[in-house]
Amino acid sequence: MKKFKIGLFTLFVVFVLYCVYFLTYTFVEPKAYDFMVRNVLTEALPFDQNKNIYGHGDVVIVLIDAKTNDKYRWPWKRDRVSKLLKFFKEYTTPKAIMHDQLILTLDKENPSADKQYFSTVNNFENLVEGFMPNINYWEEQGISEQEGNAYEQKFKQKYAVMPYQGKVKPILFNSLARFPQPYFDVVKNTGHVINLPGFFDGNFISDEIYRTTQNFINYKGILYPSLAMKTFLLINNNPDVKLTDNEIFFDKLNYRIKQKTTDYIMFTPIRYYKFYEGYSHPVVSAVDILDSYDNIKNGKKPIINPALFNDKIIIIGANVPATKGLNDNLNSPMTANHPGVDIQATIIDNLMHRDFLKLIPQWLNLIVTLLGMLFVYYTIRCHNIIKSVIYTIFMIVIYLAAASTAFYYAVIVNVITPPVMFVITMIIAYVHRYIIEARNKEKVKIAMGKYMSEDVMEKVIQNIDNLGLGGKKSTVTVLFSDIRGFTSMSEKMSANQVSELLNEYFSEMEPIITKYNGIINKFIGDAIMAVFGEPIQDDNHPQNAVKCGIEMLDKVQELHTKWIQEGKPLIEIGIGINTGEVFVGNIGSAKRMEYTVIGDTVNLASRLESYNKTYHTKFLISSFTYEASKDIIEVNKISDVEIRGKSHKMDIYEVLRLK
Repeated sequence: MKKFKIGLFTLFVVFVLYCVYFLTYTFVEPKAYDFMVRNVLTEALPFDQNKNIYGHGDVVIVLIDAKTNDKYRWPWKRDRVSKLLKFFKEYTTPKAIMHDQLILTLDKENPSADKQYFSTVNNFENLVEGFMPNINYWEEQGISEQEGNAYEQKFKQKYAVMPYQGKVKPILFNSLARFPQPYFDVVKNTGHVINLPGFFDGNFISDEIYRTTQNFINYKGILYPSLAMKTFLLINNNPDVKLTDNEIFFDKLNYRIKQKTTDYIMFTPIRYYKFYEGYSHPVVSAVDILDSYDNIKNGKKPIINPALFNDKIIIIGANVPATKGLNDNLNSPMTANHPGVDIQATIIDNLMHRDFLKLIPQWLNLIVTLLGMLFVYYTIRCHNIIKSVIYTIFMIVIYLAAASTAFYYAVIVNVITPPVMFVITMIIAYVHRYIIEARNKEKVKIAMGKYMSEDVMEKVIQNIDNLGLGGKKSTVTVLFSDIRGFTSMSEKMSANQVSELLNEYFSEMEPIITKYNGIINKFIGDAIMAVFGEPIQDDNHPQNAVKCGIEMLDKVQELHTKWIQEGKPLIEIGIGINTGEVFVGNIGSAKRMEYTVIGDTVNLASRLESYNKTYHTKFLISSFTYEASKDIIEVNKISDVEIRGKSHKMDIYEVLRLK
């Protein structure tokens, strides 16, 4: 049973720890991660004061912003996008252009604008357009399954990277969002624009915060790169890619990207950068590009120097809050309104400069947490509560400092989960310690109850912090009982027989004394000394002591019947009771003390018990006890008894029976 209880308690503790770890890691740790990314990890990109631009010098955002929308109201005809592309084609030499927009339908009202746009796209080899898989089946898009499969085959041949043999299952899409045919015929590069929120180190939580990027998706067993990844591949002449569940490897570039996988998703954490006026990368308003193109055509100075875009990655995107079709704000660890085009810029910047976060394996985080928990448990077992709490707080502070340092150097560790587990361990350890101490105290209490009265023990426990020598004067009743002729009787018995007889006798006397609010102060050989009135407060202690004595004598007669049948020797006892003032309290030394009563009252009770031999009686009480109990007893008066140690004679009384 004991092992079962220990096992059950252990299972309960493990279950509680697991639940706390799971809940903290799933719902609190992501918020701690966001806090550390925002306040510790994030660094600003370099700033060139001469050119008044910031960033690594690779990425420029061309933004359809509020300023652009004020002059050219949305929705645009696509000839305006053509104009942007012509500016870059005719006057700049960018590395690549990322167009962060989906084109899924033809503009039936402006077919000439579409024709112009498709013609412009056809002239670009370094333009990367976006595409999106679809959760709807082909039939739900008004396309036959056969036609859809043919489109997929052609799309795969043009834009897929390679088959995938890893463990990640094809993501739950059922078709592709199809390009209009004229657009499909001219687009030379495309990447998916899926970026799923809520992922954190392999877990998914529905907080809509974009912490990761999916560099590749697995659609029907084929890998398709993201918009940023396709741009990176294009710039590097489309190197071969080897993809495992843990990394992306570009052999020719000698370049590895660590990634995490779930059943359906492969993702890499995004390393964000600090903002300059709402963006982490240089931003140029699209309207300034359009006006610059017109100025150049008219022989005027452009608003934007075309050289700004030479050898750059240009990202064309939109962000006009509260405007349908142009509101591309997303939640990120940095802010609740992070422009989506800036997130794309951050992802391609990470890829270009190998600027990634170093993820500590979760098993290592777990080991660190377990070691800290063991340390907390050890301190609690070996030190008092003040020291153990101080040590635990100190360790939490040290850990948080270490975690902050790790984040500063882009090493991602669990931040809040280990300290929470340390605190929970401390709570559980103290609960366990309390249970053990309570159990030990109960064992001590039971054990000590065999050596002293439970009432005395309770009094000691209640004043455990104030134990000391001393006491008080109090009026009590003292009872002495003694077995007649026990010394000569014991000489004829074996040690076991003596022990057995005494133990049975004492076992029968103890509950009687307790019944009448008395305590056994001590056993003196075969004698019993009991006290009534302290520490149990009882106004009727003289009467209860007398009743106790009568019942003790009756119990001895009952034992006679039993012992005769068992062939054991019979015993007789004598009882003496006195009432008076005594000193009650702790006596002895600071290291060894005893709770007892002392005084002339005690001495007289002892002598009265011994006078039973002289007067051939069994139960004698003093005149003080008689006065307090005469209404309930019948007695024989023994007059003018000389008491040893007393200067005058006194009356004593033989108790016969209760009235």
